[in-house]
Amino acid sequence: MFSGTTRPTTSPRIGLNLTVMALAVPAIFCTVALPAYAAHNPSSDAAAASAAAGDATAQLEQLKTSDAQTVSVAADAPVAATGRDAFSATSEAELKRAQLRAAMLAHRGPSVRALLANPPYPNFSLDQVVAVAKQYIGVPYVYGGASPAGFDCSGFTQYVYAQFGVALPHSSSRQGSGGTAIAASAALPGDLVILDGGGHVGIYLGGNMMIDAPYPGRSVGINAIYSSNHYFVRYGI
Repeated sequence: MFSGTTRPTTSPRIGLNLTVMALAVPAIFCTVALPAYAAHNPSSDAAAASAAAGDATAQLEQLKTSDAQTVSVAADAPVAATGRDAFSATSEAELKRAQLRAAMLAHRGPSVRALLANPPYPNFSLDQVVAVAKQYIGVPYVYGGASPAGFDCSGFTQYVYAQFGVALPHSSSRQGSGGTAIAASAALPGDLVILDGGGHVGIYLGGNMMIDAPYPGRSVGINAIYSSNHYFVRYGI
């Protein structure tokens, strides 16, 4: 029997289910769409490429290390002895000095002692002293030398004066402290000129010139009196 009111054709439970489905379907689609969006993220692609490059680099370094050439040698392994030819070098200056020393030792001319015992110029003359001294121009300087094979400064004057029978010590300072001191205005060619307080000696030629054996590397020659610190000494008269 009807009361005159129309009954609903859909039950409340069915309506509730439809409502839940309506709310759930969009959620499902949203959930499915998220992974698809993330797969196309450029930042994710760059990070993946960087990671791959890092892995490749690490693999390359491992390959290099594992395949490196390595030789193991025991601590007590014998070592072959090696040798090389020994050699020495002689400078040109050293060779020249050796040659001069050899020439001086091999000199067979008269020594100072022999000249004093039998002087070739028994009559002393200052002019003759100059002439004899000039005969030795070009003889090399040799330290300690007192012969035509090589002269030092006092050895030169000693050898020249010995030919006149005048004995001089082989020392420039001692030659300067002996004899007779002569004023510069009275000095004559053939007198001794002493320089540097006795450090050097030559035979005076006049006009501020002298003939001397200067120093190593030079030869007997005519040179200027190089220092104002000089004085004159006369022997033989």
